[in-house]
Amino acid sequence: MTHGLPGTRGRRRIYLMRHGEVDYHFGGAGVTDADAVELTEKGQRQAVLMGEALTDITFDLAAHTGLIRTKQTLERALAGRTMPVEEIAALREIRTGKVAELSPERIEAEFIYGFETAHLPDTRFAGGEAFADFYERIAYAVLDLLGRPDWTKALLVCHGGTNRAILSWVTHGGPEGMASFEQDTGCLNVIDIDVVDGDIIRRFVRTMNFTPYDPTKNGKYLTNMELYRQGRSG
Repeated sequence: MTHGLPGTRGRRRIYLMRHGEVDYHFGGAGVTDADAVELTEKGQRQAVLMGEALTDITFDLAAHTGLIRTKQTLERALAGRTMPVEEIAALREIRTGKVAELSPERIEAEFIYGFETAHLPDTRFAGGEAFADFYERIAYAVLDLLGRPDWTKALLVCHGGTNRAILSWVTHGGPEGMASFEQDTGCLNVIDIDVVDGDIIRRFVRTMNFTPYDPTKNGKYLTNMELYRQGRSG
């Protein structure tokens, strides 16, 4: 039997969030473990606002990546709801190399504009995970999720790089396409995918980078990482 959204044959919907704002101390001493950073007060408010925007939506599946910032974001977005929450570690952010060994100039090149080189052979993110391997990891994780029959609407809280990879996969952009998708902190993307008899028939984006705290991006002209470089938040 093929399940799907009402009026469709096999259509699934993914509500894909990026975690709320954190503080990496970008441009300064930095943090010793980027995986351990937590939401700032602003990041917590961003998650709460998104939860209010999603109040009328019933989810069959809710998941984070296992890192604190995605867990905290999901908890606040689902505040007041009782439902099972899963961890999908395969959707974690692209892995960096030894950032402490990089010069300030290399940090800017790798972290601010690194995704612009994702299409080049054998390129890696800040000396860590290869972009091609990262893209493949995320694509397989999405395919695995779509192979499950237990959901029609899913809420996933992931990361900026992860969301770039998913959006690029949905739009058939490959690793090269990842550079084109800016993801503000606490943002939401709405993705529909038709799965019929185990085959993906079509996939499309309905909403991208929506932020209830700033829906029109008025006056925001820098990317999140450019803001971090200036010691400001997204």
